[in-house]
Amino acid sequence: MVNLDYLKNLNDAQKEAVIHLDGPLLIVAGAGSGKTKVLTSRIAHIIAKKKAFPNQILAVTFTNKAAKEMLKRVSGILGAAATGLSWLGTFHSICAKLLRKHASAVNLNSNFTIVDSDDQIRLIKNICKAENIDVKQLSPRYVLAIIDKWKNKGQYPNEVNINHKDIYEKTVLPVYKIYQQKLTELNACDFGDLILHTVKIFEKNNDIRKIYAKNFKFILVDEYQDTNYIQSRWLNLLAAENQKICCVGDDDQSIYSWRGAEIKNFLEFDKIYENTKVIRLEQNYRSTQNILSVASKLISNNQNRVGKTLKTSLEDGDLINLNCYKNGKDEAIGISDEIEKINKKFSLNNIAILVRAIFQTREFEERFLKIGLPYRILGGTKFYERAEIKDCIAYLRIVYQERDDLAFERIVNNPKRSIGDSSLKIIHEFAKKESVSLEFASKKMIEANLIKPKTKLGLTFFLDSLSKWRNDLKIKNINHVKLLQIILDESGYSAMLKNKKDLDNENRLENIKELLNAMKEFDNLESFLEHVSLATSVDQDWDGQKVNMMTMHAAKGLEFDAIFLPGWEEGLFPHQKSIEEKGQNGLEEERRLAYVGITRAKKIAIISFSMNRFYQGDWIDSMASRFIDELPEDYLKKNSFFEEEKNEIEDFEFNQDIEIDEQDSVRSPGWIRYQKRIK
Repeated sequence: MVNLDYLKNLNDAQKEAVIHLDGPLLIVAGAGSGKTKVLTSRIAHIIAKKKAFPNQILAVTFTNKAAKEMLKRVSGILGAAATGLSWLGTFHSICAKLLRKHASAVNLNSNFTIVDSDDQIRLIKNICKAENIDVKQLSPRYVLAIIDKWKNKGQYPNEVNINHKDIYEKTVLPVYKIYQQKLTELNACDFGDLILHTVKIFEKNNDIRKIYAKNFKFILVDEYQDTNYIQSRWLNLLAAENQKICCVGDDDQSIYSWRGAEIKNFLEFDKIYENTKVIRLEQNYRSTQNILSVASKLISNNQNRVGKTLKTSLEDGDLINLNCYKNGKDEAIGISDEIEKINKKFSLNNIAILVRAIFQTREFEERFLKIGLPYRILGGTKFYERAEIKDCIAYLRIVYQERDDLAFERIVNNPKRSIGDSSLKIIHEFAKKESVSLEFASKKMIEANLIKPKTKLGLTFFLDSLSKWRNDLKIKNINHVKLLQIILDESGYSAMLKNKKDLDNENRLENIKELLNAMKEFDNLESFLEHVSLATSVDQDWDGQKVNMMTMHAAKGLEFDAIFLPGWEEGLFPHQKSIEEKGQNGLEEERRLAYVGITRAKKIAIISFSMNRFYQGDWIDSMASRFIDELPEDYLKKNSFFEEEKNEIEDFEFNQDIEIDEQDSVRSPGWIRYQKRIK
């Protein structure tokens, strides 16, 4: 039974977007404007008005979750009439379906295998080994990322134009050629191939392309701002016949350029498709007007955008809080205090802290553990559970306590020292037989010449290093922070992260620097290790309510009653790397990220920054983010630090230093000014 009320629940703009069925349509859907509702209602309308059969509609999403939700909603409107939406799914699932039918056109059989990431890495490792490429310097994941980039640009190996200044691309191209040959030999393809092969089939076989282009009477695309070149090209080829393509998205939420997304697909839609109608969904059903006004004013500073102004029928709501703190620790305390206040009104599940970089969660985790406030990390791992942090802790543990076999086992071959699983198994057996620690067993086996020469060399280096580090700690009285820096350098761990081209190494290095910051809060190694043990033993998987912590990237598509946005400081947000690598485009994407963060809030949004922060391994005198200057004053409520600033000397810029031990500190101008203030 068709639910004929599907149009009655739409506002004017939504209704127009649903019933406009002639020619190309771009729906500029602001945050919280009901784009999914519009897409599903549009599909239902096409079928209800008999403009096309269900199997003549192509509806594309980015995730299986979104596809299932869309199908559920359409079925809710049409009932049994929704049966037959066989072309509703993700880019990859639909392309896989097409490729099965025409596999022979790219030298595959229809029963080809789709390899997962583990299979890809294994294959790349084997190729690198055969080609004498050191995977310690060039990680298989990085190789795959470059290959994926080329595939997203629609390039087979023979079509790649490499940047000759990029030594990594020159190294990867031969690997790409062999990799692609191997996949064909194995009758297999990866996720990138699913779209690339399909596009190449359409380009080289116009008769095949026409079959599908004529069949799809209507094409609908969700989250169009996140499409890359090859996805856009695929859509172009299918829409060439009747031009009845409808793309929904928000250019102001385009934040995935690092994944290959090209905002120009959205901005130049009307150039690609003639006679495009643009409909703006500006009615927001999520946030208060004050939140929307702040977000709209901020994003208006971007030049490359279609443009829209969000409005709501909801109340104005609270002003957006803008808080300045002395340092990162005070920021964590201040936010935890605010959470405990608003927890009387909102559940913890509806409260979120959104950070620019994942290392920022550490101070909040420390604070929450201290006061017993439950939390979860969405889309990431808790700080002390991150692999690089556990590695560092293991090094410190084995230096502190030589019978710590678990720590020994974790880092004896990390970085690689030719001490493989078989060697470690032999050491284990000897230790068990003699009832001694793994370290002591290793020494005895070396003395008895029971270790293979290559393994003996690596193991001897490791054991000698342990002795040296213990001497540094106990005899030379080197403090625990400096000790970890020495260990990381002398073990080769730092070099491993710095020298290896790996996508995640930058985050790992930032996390280690944040660990060094954490260690400065403790008098000695013993107290720090005890703290870590207690922090990691706390059961954080309690049932019930938890504060959500995540990056702003991970927050896209989510909503919460209350949002906290800490760390709005230059260099951190906007992130310096983004600006250095992409210039103005990078800055605009960072601003879009800020827009995404603010618009996750339904009722409360609190932005904050600190005057002083431990960042990139050192205390820095912070400067408030340029984005803060772009926020409209009329919608902001500032904390007491701003009132105090009015009476400060003219050049004061909220950059006070943290109160740290005199002997280890380097005083900043901010610290000096702060001392003048409190005297």
